[in-house]
Amino acid sequence: MRASNYRKNLLINKNTWKFIWGGLAAVIVAGVIFFFTYYKVDSVEVMGSSHYSEEEVKEMILRGPLASNSVLAPLLYSKNSSEGIPFVDGFSVTQINRSTICISVKEKKPVGCIPYLDSFVYFDRNGIFIEGSKTRDESVPYFDGIQVNHVIMNEKLPIKGTTVLNTAVALSTIFQKNQMIPDHIQFDDNYQISLLYGDITVLLGKDKYLEDKMTRVLAILPMLTGEKGILHLENISENSTNINFEREVSEVTAETWTGGYDENGEFTGDGEYDENGRHVGPKPKTELDYALENWVGGYDEEGDYTGAGEYDSAGNYVGPAPTQETLDANGDWKGGYEEDGTYTGTGLYDREGNYAGEKPGGEVSGEGQPEGEDADDPQSEDSWENQENSGEEYGGYEEEDGNYDAEGNGYTPEDSYESQDDSY
Repeated sequence: MRASNYRKNLLINKNTWKFIWGGLAAVIVAGVIFFFTYYKVDSVEVMGSSHYSEEEVKEMILRGPLASNSVLAPLLYSKNSSEGIPFVDGFSVTQINRSTICISVKEKKPVGCIPYLDSFVYFDRNGIFIEGSKTRDESVPYFDGIQVNHVIMNEKLPIKGTTVLNTAVALSTIFQKNQMIPDHIQFDDNYQISLLYGDITVLLGKDKYLEDKMTRVLAILPMLTGEKGILHLENISENSTNINFEREVSEVTAETWTGGYDENGEFTGDGEYDENGRHVGPKPKTELDYALENWVGGYDEEGDYTGAGEYDSAGNYVGPAPTQETLDANGDWKGGYEEDGTYTGTGLYDREGNYAGEKPGGEVSGEGQPEGEDADDPQSEDSWENQENSGEEYGGYEEEDGNYDAEGNGYTPEDSYESQDDSY
């Protein structure tokens, strides 16, 4: 009887403990679910990062499922140093509220970079090598002309003397303060300084009155938008504030002409102003304009001017009027002009009077001679023998049954070209 009661009590105790442990497990699971749900990160703030965007910082630092909990993230993801993340010294994660955390980034502060082998070496204001990269960060001033024989991470660059480094740091501070970082800064062999801003080269000369020079540069550059040339400030001193802009003059063609606007800023197509209101003059002539202007044709075979005839006023065959298609077919050949500047399409000179050689295909101009493959074809309407004025060369003027030359002298077909007294 007692043994039976003992077994019954023992069974009750086991069931009770199972119930207790099961309930406890349920409470723990519920607590964990509550913990991760209640403290779920919905918002992440990023502070102190100028090199990387907020999304890049989040992707680099908050890796793994526990990063989504605002309590655990500060414990697991704060680091005093960060290997493998360029330009970052370290970062910390703090909880702002139950659903918000903040990532504070401690960045390395490069003031400039120089080329070294096939990479870019970044240094801080003390000249310490802080980072190396195969790609250039264009937000960091790039210095060309600073040479080093070797580099060691976290050690000072072996730059000869301190003047160049001080100059680089001073320039970098000015550039980053005004967001006017040049494409690159050049030091020549005498450590004369020049800056390149697109098509504008700024000559600063020696490291003297640097602050004053840069103040003037930053004020002048916006006024040189669209220009090409050299801005001279190398002679600025206590007694001289002379600044000269040496504009690069390039030939303006119809393709590079920036005009087309009138004085009121309206685009007309032939206005002599550009979109900034600057006078740029009339639109330059195109090659076709020059060719048409100097084309001597326009007359028909009877000597009447039609505008489209293929003869000149003297009755010489000069071919059809030039078109953009015929000029394009010539490729790089710019000939077609005669020595006197007239355009025939087959002349051996360009419009400037320079010898250009024969037209592609070997066609050469000839007075009174049609061009092309039909020129020597006796059956062709355009052949030499069938030209109305062919007698200018051979006689060939007919009167009833007789043959006459241009002066009306008798002519017989047996007479050769060489036997004629006058050649035409």
